[in-house]
Amino acid sequence: MEFAEVVRRRRMVRNYDPDRPVPPEVVDRLLDHAVRAPSAGFAQGWGFLVLEDPADRERFWAAATPERGGRDRWLTGMRRAPLVVVPHANRAAYLDRYAEPDKGWTDRAEERWPVPYWHVDAGFAALLMLLTVVDEGLGACFFGIPPERTATYRAAFDVPAEFTPVGAITIGYRAPDQRSPSLRRGRRPVDEVVHRGRWGRPVAIPEAGSATE
Repeated sequence: MEFAEVVRRRRMVRNYDPDRPVPPEVVDRLLDHAVRAPSAGFAQGWGFLVLEDPADRERFWAAATPERGGRDRWLTGMRRAPLVVVPHANRAAYLDRYAEPDKGWTDRAEERWPVPYWHVDAGFAALLMLLTVVDEGLGACFFGIPPERTATYRAAFDVPAEFTPVGAITIGYRAPDQRSPSLRRGRRPVDEVVHRGRWGRPVAIPEAGSATE
C-alpha cells in the first residue's frame, strides 16, 4: 500500500473479528517496525508487552479495566481483539544514556529535558505499529490504562518499576464498529493549525488544480 494511503486510512478501530488471529509474521513485523522508531541519544528506552494468549488478554482486561467499568459497547468490541501490545517507557534509560561521556549530563537532572522524551519516543514506536497495522490490512486502537489501574496492571504482568505503560494497543482484523462521535468535530484544516514564519501566519494552501511557481 502506498504510504500516503496508509496515513489516510489510519483510524482507531474498536471492534474485531475474534476468530481471526494476527499471523505470527505480522506480529513480528509490527515489533520490528516499532523498534525502528527514533529515540533521543539512541537510548531506545522502551519495552513492549505482547499479549496473544486468551488467558493473558483476559488478565489484561481484568487488571486494566476500571472498577466502575467502561462503556459496554466499546469494551465488548475491544476485548475481541486477538492481540494486545502495551508500549512502555523507561525514564532511567534516558537519564543513564545522557550521563555518558558523549552527552555529559552527569547530574541526571530531569530539568534538562524540555519534555519527557522517554514518553515521546514510546509514542513514536506506537505510531509506527499503528501505521504498520493499516499496511497489513488490519485495524488497531491506542488507548490509555487508567492511572488507578496501573499498579494492578504492573502486578498482573510483573512489569519492572522503571517501565511506565504509555498506553495499550488492540490489534486485529476489523469487524463492523461505530465510528467515534468525536469525529463529528471534523478535522481542523491545515491552514488553521500551521503557522509560517511566525505564529499567526497561516500556511497558504494552493487551490485544487492550481500551480505554484
